[in-house]
Amino acid sequence: MFLEVKRIKQRLNINESKEILKETLRGSLSINGLNGYPYVMPLNHYYDIKTNRLYFHGGKIEYKIDCVNNDNRCSYNVIKEEKSNDWYKIFKSVIVFGKIHFENDINEIIRISKLLSYKFIKDDNYIDNEIKESLNNILMFYIEIEHITGKIVNER
Repeated sequence: MFLEVKRIKQRLNINESKEILKETLRGSLSINGLNGYPYVMPLNHYYDIKTNRLYFHGGKIEYKIDCVNNDNRCSYNVIKEEKSNDWYKIFKSVIVFGKIHFENDINEIIRISKLLSYKFIKDDNYIDNEIKESLNNILMFYIEIEHITGKIVNER
């Protein structure tokens, strides 16, 4: 059902791919738009290695909610740059395929919001205050991962 990396020498093993998901801050989420065109958005993410889920947050009234309610299949791509100079880059890329679900458990929303925030700032007071002030407006959703593929790209 899902394509594998054809060039075996470029393929990353599953553990390295998961580490990249854990380390990276952002990626691009692609969902099926209501008009038949793909809809891609850059997002911050938190990868929970225990549940094998990618978590995101956003506003509650957005086009993406309508799209996901219509078709929850998605892909998510992250890139970890390894080395570059003026004319080439070496980077690792991971693509995740799965289905998006909305998180409704308030305790889980708070827990994941904190973990996602810690990727950017380590100030507990600031994080707790931000979550308290915006909790009613947070839409937490996650990808139930069905397939992960990773590769290294050397443009040289």
